[in-house]
Amino acid sequence: MQDLFDLSGRAALVTGGGSGIGRAIAQALAGAGADVVVLGRRPDPLTETVALLAEGGGTAAVVVGDLTRLDGIPVLAEQAAVPFGPPDILVTAAGVNLRETAEEVTPESWNETLAINLSAPFFLARALVPAMRAKGWGRIINIASLQSARAFPRGVAYGASKGGVAQLTRAMAEAWSADGITCNAIAPGFFPTDLTAAVFADQERAEHFARQTAIGRNGRLEDLHGTAIFLAAPASDYLTGQVVYVDGGFTAK
Repeated sequence: MQDLFDLSGRAALVTGGGSGIGRAIAQALAGAGADVVVLGRRPDPLTETVALLAEGGGTAAVVVGDLTRLDGIPVLAEQAAVPFGPPDILVTAAGVNLRETAEEVTPESWNETLAINLSAPFFLARALVPAMRAKGWGRIINIASLQSARAFPRGVAYGASKGGVAQLTRAMAEAWSADGITCNAIAPGFFPTDLTAAVFADQERAEHFARQTAIGRNGRLEDLHGTAIFLAAPASDYLTGQVVYVDGGFTAK
């Protein structure tokens, strides 16, 4: 039964792996035996992630690149295959939330949000699918959000992008699951990351969201480890097209 969660011999690519949810998932996959490439725009945080994974006995490498430049994604996909071979597992954790009101959103901020949160996951996955198809096995894990299903203040563009991620996940599953490539999404609740720094800086606000959960607390990044490993591992062979809410029961109330 342990083999159901063993990722030994698998190569993973995690976007946004320099911090927060991306780093946490990179740790989880490395801990389960995968060789991990972390991709992002800032080299220093990515290097810190690699060092952290190495401390835990994992093997990792860095690719620096800008996912908002969609025409450059095929090159990034090629670079990601250099350290450990073509990725078997893709986690699209890179994201942005500009927290603008509907009146503040500009065409530029709208396009930036959708490019990194919605467009990049599709085009990067599509670039990696041929190698996954040739093996007859692949895992795509998108990062959705509470805003995939609910509206929050100052979240018009972000909510639109994350609602799109939920549907994109289903569409990817329909397109590629018959080739052995499953696609699912994790929708985190409130976790301490760069994107939620404003929430956790306000103790009263953070406690309010904790009370909204069924469990009674906000998320800890290690709470994502088990779901990430499950969705990347053979244990989830017959699961595809699903959005898994790891939110302490926030959406259940």
